[in-house]
Amino acid sequence: MLDLTSVLNQSIGKISLGDVLTAAVTLLLCLVVIRVVLKLTRKLLSRSKLDNRVQKYLASGVKLVLYVIAAITVIGCFDAVDTSSLVALLSVASLGVTLAAEDILANVAGGLVILSAHPFTIGDYIEVSGTAGTVEEITLNYTKLVTPDGHLVMLPNKSLADSQMTNYTALGRRRITQVITASYDAPAEDVKAACRQALDRTDKILADPAPAVYVTNYGESSIEYTIYCWANAADFLAVKFGLSENLRPAFADHGVEMTYDHLNVHIVENRG
Repeated sequence: MLDLTSVLNQSIGKISLGDVLTAAVTLLLCLVVIRVVLKLTRKLLSRSKLDNRVQKYLASGVKLVLYVIAAITVIGCFDAVDTSSLVALLSVASLGVTLAAEDILANVAGGLVILSAHPFTIGDYIEVSGTAGTVEEITLNYTKLVTPDGHLVMLPNKSLADSQMTNYTALGRRRITQVITASYDAPAEDVKAACRQALDRTDKILADPAPAVYVTNYGESSIEYTIYCWANAADFLAVKFGLSENLRPAFADHGVEMTYDHLNVHIVENRG
């Protein structure tokens, strides 16, 4: 097995003054080249549409690679040092780090995908694998969500990149669907009029697309009606709950009975 310390100890005594001068000049040239390449890299990244954090991470990665190459190049100026052994040692070390940090690297890759593709941004309300919440922070490893009941959930970026995700905020508006039942004795037009009255009394409902009420099912003891309306994404819950509160008084104003599950018991006298 290769040992970096033994490699250096065996070679350090064979270094000449000429090797030192050559290495110094090479180092200066490498630093100049690194500076130029980094400047060009930052310029190209700034013209791209990538997120600022992605640009920063990519620039740091390029910088690290350039410094590693420069170090190997400078060490190669010393004839007494076997750079092939050093390269092999670095390869083994990098492979070990890669295997040990496989999950971390997968999360980082997922984070780069999220930051570059922009499937969601901070403040969006999303749902992934049954977990829904508002995006609070996006890092390379995790994305933080705040659920409606005040819980902080940290989702690995690998899972986010691989899973189906629903973004409820991206389009700017959401549809509210309210299902309600009424008695067969109530005329359909009266029920629809009550629903429209409840819609009119609810604030922040969008006029376009226009709200609508439909008969959607004939049940065993009631008729099912479905109300559709739209609201801005930020007003979704306020509109949904406001509509629910306004339906009952609207039904009462129109004399429409709101049905509920119940059991009728008939007692038959035994006349035998």
